[in-house]
Amino acid sequence: MWLLRDPWELSEQRLVVPHALAPLLHFCDGTRTIESIREEFSAYAGEDVPAEIVHDAIDALDAAFLLENARSQAMIQSALAQYRTQPFRPPALANRSYPQRPGDLNALFQGFGFSNGSTPQANRLFRGIISPHIDYPRGGTVYAQVWQRAIPSILAADLVIILGTDHNGRPGSITLTQLPYATPFGLLPSDPALVQALAAAVGEENAFAEELNHRGEHSIELSAVWLHYVYDQFGKKPPPMVPVLIGSFHHHIVNDSHPSQDPALSRFLNVLQGEIAGRQALIVASVDLAHVGPNFGDPFDMDAERRARLTAEDNALMEIIAQGNAASFYGRIASIEDRNRICGFSPLYVMLRILGETDGIKVAYQHCPADTANTSLVSICGLLLQ
Repeated sequence: MWLLRDPWELSEQRLVVPHALAPLLHFCDGTRTIESIREEFSAYAGEDVPAEIVHDAIDALDAAFLLENARSQAMIQSALAQYRTQPFRPPALANRSYPQRPGDLNALFQGFGFSNGSTPQANRLFRGIISPHIDYPRGGTVYAQVWQRAIPSILAADLVIILGTDHNGRPGSITLTQLPYATPFGLLPSDPALVQALAAAVGEENAFAEELNHRGEHSIELSAVWLHYVYDQFGKKPPPMVPVLIGSFHHHIVNDSHPSQDPALSRFLNVLQGEIAGRQALIVASVDLAHVGPNFGDPFDMDAERRARLTAEDNALMEIIAQGNAASFYGRIASIEDRNRICGFSPLYVMLRILGETDGIKVAYQHCPADTANTSLVSICGLLLQ
């Protein structure tokens, strides 16, 4: 069976497509009539497929808003309007991935080892935080270590930019939202003027075309909660926080191109660097590293030898990140065609382009199980960049 799920959840329906019928989807590319879809699918299947089967399949796709047509576009516009009329972006994962009550959340984070009684000395302020976006039960200790070490930098910041992996975004997309993010600790204020300036740089239509991705995306939310937690622990009102979702860069690797050649990204970087000049801005990359093993399509288990090799590769990558070398970072991943599936590839590259040369430190690194047999894993890290 194939499971079709709409990440925007325009409908509550999820369609289960029998394996024999799944190739029909290949012909639904917008260039064919329903009859030509039936004819070509019949030729593929090697038998005459009844028209009602094709019509029923198309109708089911349409009912679930899984076809790109006027009906789904109207639903998208309706969902966008509903999203934008809210006073803030609600925490989508509260009571699902973490407790909604602040007291319970405090206990959870302290259980991971965070303590506001052991604040690091503020003799070194960092401009960048690299934090995981994996679920808290698996990555909690890494979250705690990096956010603990970053306390002085967080408290000194007058602006926070969180760059998150857009798991459902178009290739190379930069997606903004004017809505401030809410957490169980209250509201993280936004900076509407900065958001508007960045939107103008990339083109408003592009900047907000996939704004609905913010509604359920976990990458920014899971770091935003930790950020707000630090301010809450120290009784400080949080500064403006601007969330930015970044789409995949895999198309650059496939097409032998480079993100430095993307004019929209260049304009975004130029405007952002100009806007944060002279400010105590803190850039957060909410990212995970490798996704490897059978659960991600690899034909091998992550045994001890492979884990050791991955650790060495990740350490080499983290050394490049700590230096702020965006070109080497991109080149290293592209040279192996991103075979480790670095989930934070694009946000990390953008962060390094913003910060330039850095003097960073590795705070934590961990392998997290990604299947019940522990044959697949996600690697995560915590880094601070000065």
